[in-house]
Amino acid sequence: MKKMSLRASAIALVSAAALASGLALVSTASIAGGLDTSSVPYPVAAEQWPFSGGDQAGTYFSALTDINDSNAGQLGFAWAFDMGTDRGQEATPLVIDGVMYTSGVWGIVYALEATTGKLLWQFDPGIDPMSARNACCDTVNRGIAYRDGMVFVASEDGKLHALDARTGAEKWQADTIINRKEVYASTGGVILTKDAVVIGNSGADLGDGSSRGYISAWDLKTGKFKWRFFTVPPAPNQPYEHPELEMAAKSWGPNRDGRYQNGGAVWDGLSYDPETDQIVFGTANASPYLRVKNAAERHDDLFNASIIAVNAQNGRMNWYYQETPGDSWDYDAVQKFIFANLPFEGQKHRVVMQASKNGFYYTLDLKTGKLLGADAYSYVNWAKGVDLKTGRPQFTETADYTLKPKNVYPSWAGAHTWNPMSFSPQSGLVYIPSLDVPNVILNMADNGGKLKHIEGFFNADGIIPDETYDPAAMKRLFGPMPDKAELQKERPGTKLVREILKAWDPVNHKIVWQQVTSEGNRGYDGGVLSTAGNVVVQGRGDGTLWVYNAKTGAPLKTIQTGSHIMAAPMTYKINGVQYVAVQVGYGGSGISFPIPPSSAAYRNMNTNRILVFKLGGGEVPQPEKRVAPFDYPAPPPFKATQAQLLHGEEKFTEYCSRCHGFGPGVTPDLSRLPPEVHAMFKDIVLKGALASLGMAPLNDLVSEKDVEDIHAYLLDTERQGYEAQVKAGKKPAK
Repeated sequence: MKKMSLRASAIALVSAAALASGLALVSTASIAGGLDTSSVPYPVAAEQWPFSGGDQAGTYFSALTDINDSNAGQLGFAWAFDMGTDRGQEATPLVIDGVMYTSGVWGIVYALEATTGKLLWQFDPGIDPMSARNACCDTVNRGIAYRDGMVFVASEDGKLHALDARTGAEKWQADTIINRKEVYASTGGVILTKDAVVIGNSGADLGDGSSRGYISAWDLKTGKFKWRFFTVPPAPNQPYEHPELEMAAKSWGPNRDGRYQNGGAVWDGLSYDPETDQIVFGTANASPYLRVKNAAERHDDLFNASIIAVNAQNGRMNWYYQETPGDSWDYDAVQKFIFANLPFEGQKHRVVMQASKNGFYYTLDLKTGKLLGADAYSYVNWAKGVDLKTGRPQFTETADYTLKPKNVYPSWAGAHTWNPMSFSPQSGLVYIPSLDVPNVILNMADNGGKLKHIEGFFNADGIIPDETYDPAAMKRLFGPMPDKAELQKERPGTKLVREILKAWDPVNHKIVWQQVTSEGNRGYDGGVLSTAGNVVVQGRGDGTLWVYNAKTGAPLKTIQTGSHIMAAPMTYKINGVQYVAVQVGYGGSGISFPIPPSSAAYRNMNTNRILVFKLGGGEVPQPEKRVAPFDYPAPPPFKATQAQLLHGEEKFTEYCSRCHGFGPGVTPDLSRLPPEVHAMFKDIVLKGALASLGMAPLNDLVSEKDVEDIHAYLLDTERQGYEAQVKAGKKPAK
C-alpha cells in the first residue's frame, strides 16, 4: 500500500470526519466550473457551512455559485427568526444536515430548520445578569462549534457547555474561569482540535487590576480539563506555570507591579491547524497598558499583542511573533486568522494571515512563525513600517503621547477588529472590513484635566474625533485637546472617521478596490462573505445588506433590512436552493455610542433576528419604527451645587459612560429618564433593582454620595436639554 503523505493524510482525516457527520465540503483542488481551491489548505464549504468561518482555514468563502454576479440583483427575503433578545449579534451560524445552529447574547444556543426558520430547540445557559459587568463590550457571543452530534458553546460567564445536537440537552459543563474575583468573561467562539474544546477569555480592558490572559483545553467527550497556556507572566516571585513565561517575564522590565494581572486576554481569533496539530491565536493589550512609555522606557511586555502557536496536545508553545512590542495604543492581535497556500519570493508557503488592529497586514509561515510580510493596508502614523528582518515596527514620533495628546492612526478601535474578513481563492483577494479612524490619545495623568485615568474604561485614554467631538467640552475633564481643524491637517479632504471595505491582494501587497461604507461616525459595519459566484456580501450599520462583484467591487444589490448588521453572513444550499443568512442586532463595542442616524428610527436596534435570503425572494419585513421621538422629558425638581454637578460628571464618566451614552443607543440614555426611573435611581445603582436586565449594582465602586451627584448631573443635563427643546418650540416628550 502506498504510504500517504502527512498533508494528504490530514486532509483525508478532515474529509472523513466531515463525511461521518454528513458535512458537504469541497476538496482543495478543483470543482465543477474550474474553480481552483488549492490556495486553501483544507476543503472549503459547499452546500453546508460546518465551521464559523465556513472551513478550518477560516476563509468565510463558499464554493456555491447559484447566487452569482449575473443574478445577485434577484436576491430577496426568504425567512426570519426572532431570537427573543436584544444587544449585539456577532456570531455566524452553522448549517449541518438541514439544521441551522447558532449562538446569541449570553451564549444562548438556537437550533432551527434551515429552510423555514422553525425553532427545533433552544438552550439558555441561565446567566446571572450580574456577570454583565465583566463583559467589556456587550454580552455578545461569537459562535459555536459542532462535532459528532454535539454542539459546543462558551457562555458569557466563562462556562463551557456541550449540548446534544438533536435535543439541546446539556451533556457536560466546565468552568473555564480560574479566579472569579477577577473580571473575566467569555465572548469569543470556541474551536475544536482532534480531541479537545479550546476557549479563551476577555477582561484585559477593564481596569488596572484586570484579568490575566490564557487559553484552556477540555476533553471533547467528557469535559475533563486537559491543559492551560498563560499569555503573560504571573506576579513577581510567583512560580511560572510553564517555561515560556520565564522568558516572557524578562521582557517586562525591572519595575513590574505585582498588583496587576498584565492582561493579554484571548477574547477572539482562535484557529486550529490539523496538519501540524497546533492552535494559532492572538493576544490582547497589556493591563495596565497605559503606563507612560517613551522610547527609552518601552519594554516588549511578552506575550501581549502577539500571535502564538501552541501544540494542541499539551499546550506548549511552538512559536510566537509579537506584532506591537510595548503596546500603549490598544492594538490587540486577536483579529481572526486565515490559513492559505501562497507564493512568497518564488516559494510556496502554508501561511497564516491577519489584518491586525494596528494597521498592518501580517503574513507568517504557519509551521515556523517566520514573518513573510507586514504591509500597511490602512493609513498608519504610529510606525513607518515593519522591519522584516527583525520583525519589529519602526516607531514614529507620533507614537509617543507622553508630553501632549497625539492624533494616532489607527485608533484604539483598530484598522480592523473582530469582524471577520474573507479570502476568495477564485479572485485571490482578501476582503477586509476596515476602519480609517484616528484617536486623540493622551497621557491623562499629565495633561491638566480633572481625570487622571478612567479606571475600568477600556484602559484606553483615546478619544475618536467623530462628528460629536467637542474639544472645548472635554477640556475640564481631560485637559487641552486639539480642535478638528488641527486634526484635519494631516489628511486634508478626507473625513476623520470612515469605514471602508477593502479588497487586498496578499501576494502583491496592495489594495485592488475599496468601497467607503460610512463617514463621519462609525456605523459598526459587519464581517464579510465571499463565494465562487464572484460575489462579496457585507452588512452595514445603516441596516443595508450589500452584494458586490468580488473582482471589481461594483455593487450588485442593496437590501434594506432595517436591522443593524455586525456579524459576517454565511451561505448554504438545501433542496437545490442557495440561501444567504446573517444575524442582526446592534451592540458590541458600540453599546454606549448613538445608533447611526440612518437606522436610529428602527426599534429593532434592540431586537435580534436571523435574516435569510434567496433568489426570487420578497421584501424584508421591516421592524416597527420607534414610537417616541428622542425628546427630553420634563425633569423632576432637584437642587444641586456646582461642585456636586462637577463631581457627578466625573463619576459618570468614570463608571457609567462605558455603557451609557447620550443619544439613542442600545442602553438607556440616562439624560432622558422618565420620572419613575428617577425615583428608583439610587436603588438601581446601589441595590441592583434592574439587575435582571443587565444593570448590575455598582455599590462596590461608588458611594451613596457619588450616586447622588451622578443623578444630579444627569438631571441637570436633562434640564438643559428640555429647556432648549421648549425654546425651540418642540412639544415636551410624554
